[in-house]
Amino acid sequence: MSKAKKGILLVNLGTPDSPSVPDVRRYLNEFLMDGRVIDIPAWRRFFLVRGIIVPFRAPNSAKLYRAIWDQETGSPLLHYSLLQQRLLQERLGDEYHVELAMRYQNPSIVSALANLKPMNLESLRIVPLFPQYASASTGSVIDKVMELMHSWHTFPEISIVNDFYDNELMIDVFTENARKHDPGAYDHILFSYHGLPVRQLNDVAPDGTHRCETAGCRERIDEHNRYCYVAQCYATTRLLAEKIGVGPDRYTVCFQSRLGKTPWVQPYTTDVLKTVAANGSKRLLVLCPAFVADCLETIYEIGTEYATDFKALGGEHVQLVESLNDHPRWITALEHLATNKATNNTHLHNRASHETTIAE
Repeated sequence: MSKAKKGILLVNLGTPDSPSVPDVRRYLNEFLMDGRVIDIPAWRRFFLVRGIIVPFRAPNSAKLYRAIWDQETGSPLLHYSLLQQRLLQERLGDEYHVELAMRYQNPSIVSALANLKPMNLESLRIVPLFPQYASASTGSVIDKVMELMHSWHTFPEISIVNDFYDNELMIDVFTENARKHDPGAYDHILFSYHGLPVRQLNDVAPDGTHRCETAGCRERIDEHNRYCYVAQCYATTRLLAEKIGVGPDRYTVCFQSRLGKTPWVQPYTTDVLKTVAANGSKRLLVLCPAFVADCLETIYEIGTEYATDFKALGGEHVQLVESLNDHPRWITALEHLATNKATNNTHLHNRASHETTIAE
């Protein structure tokens, strides 16, 4: 077997080691203490997370994780992430070494980098598994990797995939998965993305003055708002809606998983459920294009919690469209991302502007 010369580091968000309360508490503490996730002064974040949020949230979150935990494969997110790692390694062959890490908990970025460091690699490509860029997701991964690598005396050529919101193969897989459920048989389609506090979008502009309303982020993406999470979410949606064949009157973009009372990006998925139910919709098809693998936010939050809420509002059925998971074309998309051959639909700008390269 030839020695691998090129390293690939796939990084997803994270999952508890088990659905037990202590493991969920440990996961939530690490996740919510990240200054890019809750971007307030450290002393306030410590008091809020350790003293209020986690003690009350951990037992309830543990129940939710138990509801989706598979007896044999465990966490769905980890299960599909490991499959993605293995299948990508098979595609790339012995010239590459593919590591998987979670930003929070295990397998950790620390352990992944410890495996990669002795390999004397020519290059290392970091692929945060978040289609749309946000400081709290992709930004946090980059921040952590750079922090941990600061003690390395020699560096391979390092490149980072910043986003892939317009990746053609990713769009194709979500479209194929949606078509399995016959979109025409549903009254309305929701494109539900993970939410963010509005204040985290301000720094999209170097002077901190970015505002989606004035930048037109829901209508277009250009050189002025190309790193805006909202602009990328809406761009992904337009590509999907065109491929699926649904007009703007038949779908709504919304944002889920709000935490706390501070304003988050709207419309909230919970509010949209009320609106479409009041308008007479009985059957909803829901896609979650911010997630590359099914997880708590898709399987439980959409498939169980929101489905129950919608029925209480007079609806009949909510159908979750499965995520990318281990679909062969998604593995091909990963292969392209890992080898800098990614394709995009918008042609907004050269694909090189979607990535960061740090030469030796």
